Amino acid sequence: MFCTRNGWRCIFWGILLIGFISGMTVVGEEGNTSPLLSSDAAVLRKELVEKILPYWYDTAIDKTNGGYLLSDDLNGCDAAQSKCLVTQSRMVWGFSLAHRKKLESGQRDYLAAARQGYEFLVAHFFDKTNGGYYWSTDLQGRVTDSNKSLYAEAFVIYAFVEYHRASANPVPLKKACELFEVIQKRGHDVAHKGWIEHFTADWTPSLDTKTKSAVEVPGLRSSNAHLHWMEALTELYDATHDAEVKTALIEALDLNQRYFYPLDASKSAYHFHPDWTRATGARSDGLSYGHNVEFAWLMIRAEKVLGRELSWPHFFAHIDHALAHGFDHERGGLYSTGKGNEPASNTDKSWWVQAEMVAALTDAIQHDARESYKKALHQTLQFIRKYQTDSKDGIWIELVSADGQPRSTRKAHEWKANYHDVRAIVKFTEAFP
Repeated sequence: MFCTRNGWRCIFWGILLIGFISGMTVVGEEGNTSPLLSSDAAVLRKELVEKILPYWYDTAIDKTNGGYLLSDDLNGCDAAQSKCLVTQSRMVWGFSLAHRKKLESGQRDYLAAARQGYEFLVAHFFDKTNGGYYWSTDLQGRVTDSNKSLYAEAFVIYAFVEYHRASANPVPLKKACELFEVIQKRGHDVAHKGWIEHFTADWTPSLDTKTKSAVEVPGLRSSNAHLHWMEALTELYDATHDAEVKTALIEALDLNQRYFYPLDASKSAYHFHPDWTRATGARSDGLSYGHNVEFAWLMIRAEKVLGRELSWPHFFAHIDHALAHGFDHERGGLYSTGKGNEPASNTDKSWWVQAEMVAALTDAIQHDARESYKKALHQTLQFIRKYQTDSKDGIWIELVSADGQPRSTRKAHEWKANYHDVRAIVKFTEAFP
């Protein structure tokens, strides 16, 4: 009745209201999207579905023994020599994610690809006597290195949680929980906080810093292992809401924020002694831009899962530090390492570092869509496409120089699987549909 009697007035205010709402929507859309990034995302999603994931399925599955064969180069494929727990687990994670995100193409069954990798890990890497998973086996599954590492065990949990999500099978999640319990019992340092990182097969701690290890330094706490332990705990807690996992995740998050990746990003550190005095020396000095930005977005993920207030100032401190001191503003791409607030000391560009920068900038733009972040992300993607991608299959090669000259043309090996880059591409393309 009101609108009938006051038709023109209603039309007038209706137009203003629609315009106001539409204006708000347009402003919001302009602030959070970019035609260039949307175009980049469309291209990358097509490559992911039609090239990248099919590459891993067609080249890496060991149809004879199970698990995955990882040995390929831009200049030709060599025969794989071993199977490493880290990358075998990452491959299970990658195929599980691909299935869960419905990225299958043609006749390729990514859930089956994940299943046979999971079964290989359980059959050949699992220590039935002491618990936990060995570092490596030969191609047939015979153990070649029985040592155990927090870094590698973390990826088993990460993989098993994702395989559980993809398959709806409760057993992998149960095994992830059992592994968590073993690590808490054998590796958690109740007195000093944090976790011991290196062990023999029976979980005897390896604490001599002079001992050689495939990853990090025995006897020290590392930013690398504690970051990925936090990553695994985040997903395990998200899947279980277990109180003990939550307590461990809060501790891991706190240690990473306080020591390894502090609010002052220039003071990021590779290693600490068990009493949390900072380690020094050639192996410990400096910082990794890739790990810093990876921590930033994994921190936000952990806080979301915990239901905490999100530490955006801490996040942007690491993004902005990397952009100020470790980023190639001429060509795009993130350098490898530096020290404090000095210019980068190693300007090579690794595939995984670029992937973590893509993931971190994706989160940055969704929270603060400033043009400098959009530009940096587009530049990085363009650099990867021009200098670091095999156009035949879309795979990112391992390492190039600052100006894009190949340093290592390897595409798959015991440290390179379908993890960093696939994860970043999925994250980016979902954010910019």
